[in-house]
Amino acid sequence: MQILTNWFKRYSADPQVVFLTVALIIGFAVILTLGNMLAPVLASIVVAYLLEGLVAYLQRWSWPRLPAVLIVYVAFSLFVALVLFGIMPLVSRQVTELVQQLPAMIGAGQKLLMQSLESYPDLISAQQIQDLMGSLRTETLGYGQRVLTWSLASVVGVITLLVYLILMPLLVFFFLKDKELILGWFTRYLPKHRGIAGSVWAEVDRQISNYVRGKFWEILIVWAVNYATFALLQLNYAMLLSLLVGLSVIIPFIGASVVTVPVLLVAWFQWGWGPDFAYLAVAYTVLLVLDGNLLVPLLFSEVVNLHPVAIIVAVLVFGGLWGFWGVFFAIPLATLVQAVMTAWPRDGTNLAERPSG
Repeated sequence: MQILTNWFKRYSADPQVVFLTVALIIGFAVILTLGNMLAPVLASIVVAYLLEGLVAYLQRWSWPRLPAVLIVYVAFSLFVALVLFGIMPLVSRQVTELVQQLPAMIGAGQKLLMQSLESYPDLISAQQIQDLMGSLRTETLGYGQRVLTWSLASVVGVITLLVYLILMPLLVFFFLKDKELILGWFTRYLPKHRGIAGSVWAEVDRQISNYVRGKFWEILIVWAVNYATFALLQLNYAMLLSLLVGLSVIIPFIGASVVTVPVLLVAWFQWGWGPDFAYLAVAYTVLLVLDGNLLVPLLFSEVVNLHPVAIIVAVLVFGGLWGFWGVFFAIPLATLVQAVMTAWPRDGTNLAERPSG
């Protein structure tokens, strides 16, 4: 207890450490308690942060900020319209078709398993296989029924959708257009002694700008290339499966392994153990290798210096707290923790004399 008391006294006297601690506590408290209410604002900040890279690129080519913002914003709006009205209906239709085919897929799997185990009758009985497949079929049909009956018919769902479709575009535009004004207003209320917080933010901003924007482009490229490959090989549910493959890159080490299962299962159900299945498996493997060994090094100019164990723990913790967004930002949030630990003073001296940043 004395050790903790001495540690608290040592650092509580430093205004920079106090400010960093309070800022982190307030930030996490706001997200945990008001995250649902502020979801459109937080999502708009994320989108504006992603688009800021394109705006800055145009500004480096001597574009004034307002025209650069307008060009990027219009391009982004067209992309969102394409996804909402062109791609999502196709994905929704393929999800429905896949759910309807699940019983037949399970039946084919049961038949194959029965044939494979005929040579080992003592290992598992036919009755056990039937019971296992029956339970799997029941659970799958239950999930499928919920997918088929899910809709946005509820009043709450419609209102939420309208809020996101109307409010978010406005917020994104103003966050981009008035970036300097908003940041200037915000920094006026910050204390002068914030050197440690400034160094932490500089490190996190560098990592986030590299990781999040790179991950966004990786998702789009992996999605598009896999869709072109699946469509060329005439694989069923090409758009749905390629979208899953694209989103799988969000979860390092785990996503690609998990999404490989439905891709190969759909291919096997469609073609069996034929040459078409082999072509698909080889092409898919080649794309995975190219993504990990060519695309990722090109997109991510700076490697996030985190151990794989730390990345997996971050995905589990932040994904459990904030769902999809927690998984997406698991590595940047882990980088925030690492940056705080790196910038935190270790010599026990008062840091008020350091530059305030």
